[in-house]
Amino acid sequence: MTTNEEQDLNSGEAVRQKILVADDEASIRRILETRLKMVGYDVVVAEDGEEALELFNKTNPDLVVLDVMMPKMDGYGVTREIRRTSDIPIIILTALGDVSERITGLELGADDYVIKPFSPKELEARVKAVLRRSGVKDVVIPAAGGKVAKNVITTGCIKIDTARRQVYRKNERIRLTGMEFSLLELLVNNSGQAFSRNEILQHVWSYPADHRIDTRVVDVHISRLRSKLEADPANPELILTARGIGYMFQRIN
Repeated sequence: MTTNEEQDLNSGEAVRQKILVADDEASIRRILETRLKMVGYDVVVAEDGEEALELFNKTNPDLVVLDVMMPKMDGYGVTREIRRTSDIPIIILTALGDVSERITGLELGADDYVIKPFSPKELEARVKAVLRRSGVKDVVIPAAGGKVAKNVITTGCIKIDTARRQVYRKNERIRLTGMEFSLLELLVNNSGQAFSRNEILQHVWSYPADHRIDTRVVDVHISRLRSKLEADPANPELILTARGIGYMFQRIN
């Protein structure tokens, strides 16, 4: 337990989660800082990528909101540097028409994206959902038939500890982001059941059923999971594509 956590427990105060917002537009920084503070978060702001990295290392935030186009270092570079050492949740802010920005950010390790222009309320919802799914506490998802999966699941050489939200291959830990683990957990706890991309977005990202979003966010996360878990990601044996539906997990004895 860190000193800050001990102080929070001793004082009896609830721990306030900290959000780092990085955007080169002062108006966006002001709006997001004000709105996120109003709903109970501590907020630190940066106006360029280099300052974002400096504040990330100095303040240890719980989540980062990154604009893609920033001076000194863009959002891609910041995401890449953060992912070298941390699995902290990252939400990227992207331009309305540029699909490539979203895909690139997700491939580098971002957990979700919000399209500019956006409403602060929408971003608040995405922050809340990503933090909830990326937390260290176990998220129990009913398995097929209504049964709850055991804390440790072994399939082939892969061991999945749902209590600690950790994954191992032959006793070597595989680093997953919080959203990657939640996606894996959904599929593993419902092994053999195919989920559509929209169903996955509802279960893991907490998007409402009628919310329009590019479902490639799921494809990118599946690709990332396969690259970390599969012996041959091009010919997966664990996370399978269910033709005409979406994805499913297949256990290996």
